[in-house]
Amino acid sequence: MSPLTVVPGAPESPVIVHLPHAATEIPADVRSGLLLDDDELAAELAAMTDAGTDQIGRLAAGLAKARPWLAINRYSRLVVDPERFPDDREEMAAVGMGAVYTKTSTRRPLRAPDDRSKEDLLARFYRPYAEGMADLVDARLVAVGRAIVIDLHSYPRDPLPYELHPDRRRPMTCIGTDPFHTPDRLRDAAVAAFSPLGAVVTDQPFAGCYVPLRQYRKTLRVTAVMIELRRDGCDTVAAVRRRAETLAGLIDSLA
Repeated sequence: MSPLTVVPGAPESPVIVHLPHAATEIPADVRSGLLLDDDELAAELAAMTDAGTDQIGRLAAGLAKARPWLAINRYSRLVVDPERFPDDREEMAAVGMGAVYTKTSTRRPLRAPDDRSKEDLLARFYRPYAEGMADLVDARLVAVGRAIVIDLHSYPRDPLPYELHPDRRRPMTCIGTDPFHTPDRLRDAAVAAFSPLGAVVTDQPFAGCYVPLRQYRKTLRVTAVMIELRRDGCDTVAAVRRRAETLAGLIDSLA
């Protein structure tokens, strides 16, 4: 079964809402290779899962006037992280958290480093996901001439031990950008949309946004922005609803 679930949007919509870190599912054979007991795994999933983003993304899609396309990772990022580079470009590999994690959020061993196992995970999960995302983006380019990827995440109020830049600001909303794929008008629209919910900072504590490798730094008609929501601002039904309404407004302004 494909690791990527695509929920179709309106045929005329260029917007793709990407939900890469909301799931907790881990296939049994992958679970057997993790060096954590059940309680430790539950704690790691609680720390690393972008809880609530799937609810916000799905609700926003239903509220938007032109329904966006949803791209949802079926599996936990502990299986593979589809947003990380699979090679030396990935800075998080320095702490064991490249495309295939070998360390936990507290920098404890997650799985034994093994090139054969890593290649198997990349072949089964990472590459099919990347190809599925690239195909979805290409389909939007063919259909409407452009694609806009909104990369939706959440993060805790306090930095976790794995983070490389724990001294950066942690606003209620972080807007991540890419110098090639995030034009000023897209960044400014995201900042304006989420400012009523509290402080908004660009590229702090996290920077960048997801574009499939097939189009990455190659196709200007593919634009992207990352929206990181601080989790303590998404801890009630009303807060989730408000953020979904905000995202739906941004989607409408872009579409």
